[in-house]
Amino acid sequence: MAASLKIKSKSECKWDAVALGEIMLRLDPGEARIKTARNFHIWEGGGEYNVIRGLKKCFNMDTSIITGIVNNDIGYLLEDLIYQGGVDMSYVKWFPFDGVGRNVRVGLNFTERGYGIRGALGVSDRANSAASKLKVGDIDWEKIFKTDGVRWFHCGGIYAALSEDTPEVIMEAMKYAKKNGTIISYDLNYRPSLWKAAGGKEKAISVNRKIAKYVDVMMGNEEDFTAALGFEIENIDDNLSKLEPENFKKMIAKCIKIYPNFKVVATTLRAVKTATINDWGAIMYYDKNFYQAVNRENLEIYDRVGGGDSFASGIIYGFLSGKAPDEIVEYGAAHGALAMTTPGDTSMASLREVEKTVSGSNIRVER
Repeated sequence: MAASLKIKSKSECKWDAVALGEIMLRLDPGEARIKTARNFHIWEGGGEYNVIRGLKKCFNMDTSIITGIVNNDIGYLLEDLIYQGGVDMSYVKWFPFDGVGRNVRVGLNFTERGYGIRGALGVSDRANSAASKLKVGDIDWEKIFKTDGVRWFHCGGIYAALSEDTPEVIMEAMKYAKKNGTIISYDLNYRPSLWKAAGGKEKAISVNRKIAKYVDVMMGNEEDFTAALGFEIENIDDNLSKLEPENFKKMIAKCIKIYPNFKVVATTLRAVKTATINDWGAIMYYDKNFYQAVNRENLEIYDRVGGGDSFASGIIYGFLSGKAPDEIVEYGAAHGALAMTTPGDTSMASLREVEKTVSGSNIRVER
């Protein structure tokens, strides 16, 4: 492994990776629509949590989550789901319940999958969620990063959008992480709905540019670097129906000039044909070189939510396990692709399945 990303050894740290973010209950109507559903399946999910859960459940890494949860039965349901994913909850801040959720609550995310010409739809009901109420000084970062030890810290633009306080909490965490030699990754994860009433795209760019100064590994999808950091990508159409890797390489080169602290920049490449058919690939910049994953044309998608998060966890696993850069981007792309073949926000893939996909093995029935 090249020396430009110096990762602490496992023997020095209790945790391979820790994430900061909100975890919601996802209400999934299955093959129906949100507005006509009579039943919902419950999953847990959140942009930052999905990454850390994938690292535990698929890649068997030791992980923990930093978040806020309400101390009531809805919060206990969320706790139970998190424990099923194997993620440690030692750093969760539990908020007292006021009886009706007037001050703090568990966020809800209604998500339908889309099909063919009908795109996927997400409707959030998450204002005043417990995680959004975390403030500077609430978390003992010294214990997490110095006493316990963390090899990798992950956060993202979804959490940054939740309140006026969350960007400050993110930067507080990153300062402690950097001070203690922890690698910092950030997924831009731009969501127009989250920024709509909070200053729009201009505010998103302003906030993310401040956070970007602390980041070692910057990630995003096809739109994020423009919407969340203000970097224009040449010749990208509004429907993302055709993507040119060379244009993304030019954009990444601009990022590195402005943010020399970025040691890695990784982006998915998704050409959207229908809600259920996409081309899927990825590019990663590391140690002055570009590495491109195999492009999977006409990838069939069951549930696209969490594909980018699973790409991120595959990338992080690759670095933590000491793989070569060309392998790392393949692990990220393969894990993201597999995550979109199953329902829910979080990956149901196994390491064996990821390795099989990376190697290009056939997909005949195993008996």
